[in-house]
Amino acid sequence: MKAGRAGAAVALVPALLLVLGACSGGSGGSGTNDGRGPITFATGKDLTRTVQRLADGWNRARPDERVRIVELPEDGDRARQQLVQNMRIESDAYDVVRLDAVWTAEFAAHRWIVPLSDGLVDTGTFVPASLETGKYRGRLYAAPWLTGTGVLYYRTDLLEKAGFDGPPATWARMREQCAAVRRLPEGGDVGCYAGQHGKYEGLTVNYAEAVQSAGGAVFDASGRPAVDTPAAKAGLRFLVESFEDGTIPAKAATFMEEDGRRAFQEGDLVFHRNWAYVYALAAAGDGSSAVEGRFDVAPIPGLDGPGSGTLGGNNLAVSAFSRHQATARDFVAHIVGPEVQREYGRAQSFPLSLAALYDDPGMVERYPYLPVLEEGLRTARPRPAVVRYNEVSAAIQDHVAAAVAGDTTVDRAAADLQAALTALTG
Repeated sequence: MKAGRAGAAVALVPALLLVLGACSGGSGGSGTNDGRGPITFATGKDLTRTVQRLADGWNRARPDERVRIVELPEDGDRARQQLVQNMRIESDAYDVVRLDAVWTAEFAAHRWIVPLSDGLVDTGTFVPASLETGKYRGRLYAAPWLTGTGVLYYRTDLLEKAGFDGPPATWARMREQCAAVRRLPEGGDVGCYAGQHGKYEGLTVNYAEAVQSAGGAVFDASGRPAVDTPAAKAGLRFLVESFEDGTIPAKAATFMEEDGRRAFQEGDLVFHRNWAYVYALAAAGDGSSAVEGRFDVAPIPGLDGPGSGTLGGNNLAVSAFSRHQATARDFVAHIVGPEVQREYGRAQSFPLSLAALYDDPGMVERYPYLPVLEEGLRTARPRPAVVRYNEVSAAIQDHVAAAVAGDTTVDRAAADLQAALTALTG
């Protein structure tokens, strides 16, 4: 699936937490234990109450090992900050934690989470790319739960009227199709393409996808930055030139997921890169979508053929400071197991990590985008598994945004970003 303090005494609390965290030095827990008892599950906002229903089923079966849901802030940066503060003071408040896939390396490196025992989950049942996001230095620290990659939403009605029988596989073909649509009476005011280009994590994701879709990589196989290669610069050049020639509308320079989703759903775009959650909203038959019945999805395009998406998702890990790690481990295995994943999948549209769900006839009938998403997952790549990921992402956003705004050239932005990432990753 792509992405934010009143009296003097209260004001002291965050500062005290940080001081205690600094004193603890992030040294990590004392290792695994076999403690059993009640646990807490720190997760994101449970908007559909589906997670609570899964927990209720667990609680009925294990009244002595009940799980309590603790909801983290909706904003990803704030959720991470809350978890980090908790771990730095070595608190046992959370037993199972839901981590963005790119946080695994940071939490494992600081020994804030413990490796999952061999055989706890059947690793062969997961989407392979999703499984990799839960590993650090070859060991599984977090079980994949939610996954996904970017897909291309496109207007079937406009492409058909312009004489095309399918979506584009390349950037050049996308530009060609947009030009033809704009020549239609009903297409003159429709923008061509938008993804997530605001200066936030979405820009990092869209930049990585452009680089990968041009045959490059942000980090090479040995973990070294590779953003100044010809292929990587070709990916950045696609973004820069798309703003220059109007392929991406100027207003999309600030788009986050919901901005682009609304623009596509209101009929203002021919093509839109976003996550799978958009499908149900754009297909709604209650009058809220102007493109209901007039769109479909495809893999994202690339320089010479279908592109490579960035892997998103959330994983479940056991806190190194939990006193009931045996129960926590069992709960993780329960949530990511086939039976519960199918139950969760039937109740909501977040793409899940179990590979068999993408070929399940009932699931495909309910969510027609699953075959396309599965195709995209085969070529998707995870974001860099680096300990200082937030700083890496910020550096990418700074230099890519400068190039897109015309404040620097593609070559200079690539060279400066290469230097910045090398300094951050050693």
